[in-house]
Amino acid sequence: MTQAEFQKISSTIPVDPGIYKYFNDKNDLIYVGKAKNLRKRISSYFSKTFTTYKTHELVQRINKIEFTIVNSEQDAFLLENSLIKQFQPRYNINLKDDKSYPFIVIKNEPFPRVFLTRRKIEDGSEYLGPFTSVGKVRELINFIRANIQLRNCKLNLTETNIRKGKFKVCLEYHLGNCKGPCEGLQTEEDYQQGLVQIKNILKGNLAPVIRHFKNEMKTMAEGMEFEKAELIRKKIEHLEKYQSRSVIVSTHVTEADVFSIARDGDTAYVNYLMIENGTIVQTHTIEVETHLEETNEEVLSLSIAQLRETFNSKATEIIVPVQIEYPQEGITITVPKGGDRKKLIDLSQKNVEYFREELRRKKTLQLKEKTDEERIEVLHQLQEDLQLQQLPVHIECFDNSNFQGSFPVSAMVCFKNGVESKKDYRHFNVKTVKGINDFATMKEVVLRRYKRLTEEQQPLPQLVIIDGGKGQLSAAMESIEALELTGKLTVVGLAKNEEEIFFPGDTESIKLPYNSESLKLIRRIRDAVHHFGITFHRKKRSKGTFVNELENIKGIGKSTTDLLLKQFHSVNNIKLLNEEQLVNAVGRSKAKIIIKYFDEHNNTN
Repeated sequence: MTQAEFQKISSTIPVDPGIYKYFNDKNDLIYVGKAKNLRKRISSYFSKTFTTYKTHELVQRINKIEFTIVNSEQDAFLLENSLIKQFQPRYNINLKDDKSYPFIVIKNEPFPRVFLTRRKIEDGSEYLGPFTSVGKVRELINFIRANIQLRNCKLNLTETNIRKGKFKVCLEYHLGNCKGPCEGLQTEEDYQQGLVQIKNILKGNLAPVIRHFKNEMKTMAEGMEFEKAELIRKKIEHLEKYQSRSVIVSTHVTEADVFSIARDGDTAYVNYLMIENGTIVQTHTIEVETHLEETNEEVLSLSIAQLRETFNSKATEIIVPVQIEYPQEGITITVPKGGDRKKLIDLSQKNVEYFREELRRKKTLQLKEKTDEERIEVLHQLQEDLQLQQLPVHIECFDNSNFQGSFPVSAMVCFKNGVESKKDYRHFNVKTVKGINDFATMKEVVLRRYKRLTEEQQPLPQLVIIDGGKGQLSAAMESIEALELTGKLTVVGLAKNEEEIFFPGDTESIKLPYNSESLKLIRRIRDAVHHFGITFHRKKRSKGTFVNELENIKGIGKSTTDLLLKQFHSVNNIKLLNEEQLVNAVGRSKAKIIIKYFDEHNNTN
């Protein structure tokens, strides 16, 4: 949608709070946003000067605008989060957190069973959680079963079935793990008391559980049931030990959600600590991919909304490192400067930094090898990111190398289906360029490469990467145009330091998300051409500087040359040797030949 097209409809957009939706020409939802004033916010996208190149890219794709008026900023905030989560539009922040989390379910049935599940179904059961660790859930269930007597059988314990005597107690009853509700030995009221204690344990609130057991122990002792009282005493001891292992972070902050953020370019990491009864009961870190250079405050606001919903948080205080917009009633936003709350922020920040570094380490070590399907998916992502007409199954990349204007060379690497095709690697001895002229060098080698492919009727690559930025890209394009290949392949420039991608004629660059798979592929290609080019250049330079001149001497072979270079390291050092030193190194006859050659060569110069 152009600025002129927008002006025709701008007056129809209300000035109320609400959400707006952008659709492309295929009627796909590509962006959702919220606003206090819809007209003012939407108009800002169509201003004459765009804030960023990515915003410009978004606006170019807008074909239709829809909006929904709501009553308040809070309603707009909640609706925006709901739509982003449901539709995941391309240009909105993407929370990379598609895991399924385990719950502890209290089944909707007589004498409810308590067990782990990943499936949350609407059957009237109560679901506690979710939890970030399956191991933690299993530990909790084992702890609960060791202290609270509950059934784990699947019998249909209706009042009628129990009254008719359909069931008999099992081994769990005789082991003391169940009170035998199947034979009517436990009332539903007593069973419900156990469920209440379970909920307290899961919330980290062990004090009422311990108090309940102490009262029960006292009752048993007064009734002269000392063996049962001793069993309860052991449970109290077990609970107290478990409580001492819990991380008590604050006696002042009893219930709160703590969030922190770390950033690597277009990728952010958000850590969440859930505090209940002064104890950390949940901790989780997510990776967030941004698309429009969103600020930390914007990333935090959206991440907090979705994490609180995912983990069913009821906390009324949110503790964050920076002030954010979070227009939800009854919620207090705290940005602490000191005290217990600041310690919680520091702890959260420590967790998010550890997560980021661990992720970097794993990616550096390349612990996960990609399958063929995953590689093709990366190519599809690259095609989408660069808006290529064809899937780039064949990619070639060029890089120049020279040493103080001497021995200019150029290298080309080839990737097919996302992996190196080393048999197609090529290096070029530059023929027409003297001195340092990277532009002319790039023009020459690109011309030679694609002239040969054209003459031999070989398939052209879908994508050509020129490592070196705008100047070398322009030089390469001169050769592409001379060969009349414009439009038959896509050529882009890659800035050496910033990892920015330039298209011919564009003034603005494209920056792919820092940790995106498409950018990682481009980095691999760039690193490959650097390594291949430098290796060839070193061989060329070594041969040109040290070997050629000695091997030009008639009567001096390669073994003698290697011997001299190994001992004296350079031709210049050899030239400085006197006759006696040369004789000691290679013998009198060869020494005379070398000295005679250098004398004649120096006189010629």
